[in-house]
Amino acid sequence: MAEQPLPLARRLKQALQLWLLSVRDILASAGPVLLLAIGLLVGAYWWLDPQPPRTVVLATGPAGSAYADFGQRYAQALAREGIRVELLPTSGPASSLQALRDGDADVAFVRGGSDPTPDTPEDARAQANEGILSLGALFYEPLWLFYRPAALSGPAPQKTMAPPITRLSSLSQLRGLRVNVDQTGSGVPDLVRRLLQANGLAADAIVTSHMAPDAAAQALQAGQIDALVLVTAPESPVVQGLLQQADIALADLPQADALARRFPFLQTVTLPRGMVDLARDLPPENIGLLAATTALLTHEDTHPALRQLFAQTAQKLHGGAGWFNGVRDFPNTRTSELPVSPEGDRAINGTPPFWQRHLPFWASNLLERMWLVIGGLIVLLLPLSRVVPPLYTYRVRQRVFRWYARLRAVEARLDEGEADATELLDELDELDRVASQITVPLAHADELYALRNNIEGARRRLLARRDQAPAFVS
Repeated sequence: MAEQPLPLARRLKQALQLWLLSVRDILASAGPVLLLAIGLLVGAYWWLDPQPPRTVVLATGPAGSAYADFGQRYAQALAREGIRVELLPTSGPASSLQALRDGDADVAFVRGGSDPTPDTPEDARAQANEGILSLGALFYEPLWLFYRPAALSGPAPQKTMAPPITRLSSLSQLRGLRVNVDQTGSGVPDLVRRLLQANGLAADAIVTSHMAPDAAAQALQAGQIDALVLVTAPESPVVQGLLQQADIALADLPQADALARRFPFLQTVTLPRGMVDLARDLPPENIGLLAATTALLTHEDTHPALRQLFAQTAQKLHGGAGWFNGVRDFPNTRTSELPVSPEGDRAINGTPPFWQRHLPFWASNLLERMWLVIGGLIVLLLPLSRVVPPLYTYRVRQRVFRWYARLRAVEARLDEGEADATELLDELDELDRVASQITVPLAHADELYALRNNIEGARRRLLARRDQAPAFVS
């Protein structure tokens, strides 16, 4: 009669049991190597600290300024990567730089020449800026000198006098006028003082005020002041508004080149004709301006991953063309007054590796910080992994071979002839029952069948001796 196949449920159970045993053997064999690898990875992770803090403080500037607007853009960009940006309003770049020095901010927008202690010796300033790094220059901030042309005329002229002056062509013409030089901490009051000194004017040659940009713009339009000085990006709402006013003029400084030579942190830029409004031809001619470069500064204690993320975000936010620059002119490392962070240099001047282009921030950052450790582990584990197959084979064969000791004991008692044959047969039957329940992979099935054949051979020998025993005794 043909042998009936095993039921499906039983076959599935045997297959599952075999799979579980194989997994257990593999884990037991590879366990020491895996534990070593995991331990080294955990230790390296703790030592390298690859994942950055989830919160970072960005010092911006006064409310309503271009800095504040850019701060919001950075906060939105980093929020998509799971980083929360706390915006720290300040009175201006000088205050932002001081917040960075004091550790109140991790990153800050700081304009060139905004050091609150410009007259301090170079060594002392270098010591004060120790640990401050640049992530790259972001954009130009022109010096905007808005004025009321009527304020230059003075008293009503006599008919015999020359036409009144209504165009500001030199800073020396500001003598005696009411000029708002922005808030203390913005860096503008000190810059104006230095520019006036270069033109032979004392600080008290003008009547200064320190109103916020919004309030100063309103005062200028109302005739309460004669001029105001701003150093800000063209995206500033105050600048955009004043450029549209017919009774407010923007000063064109013919001496801009000479002043830029005297103050290295300043550069000359040109506001092209029609840049503000092509339809209205505003401005009606090219206007030469002085401009400082604003950089994104950070502290060396800021997590490298955060520095990298800010530098990459700067590439996206400031890489387009503007009023005073072409595409990809910014960010750059050419005009940095402070040492450039390696992360900023790689983001601006290098090519991002493929994992940064295709992986999310947390994964690419983890890979970048841990690649050396992972490579070292691979080199270490390759030779160690060679012991896994022999260990696996030993564990599987041990399930079979350990019963040979019991079989050998039965055969020894059989050879001595002192044990009862029935008792030995019972032991062999029990051993065969146990062997029939052993599960091994098919690659090692021959060893299991060899064990059962040896048990059967011992049984035949025992039965043969038992059958011969009576004839031998007679």
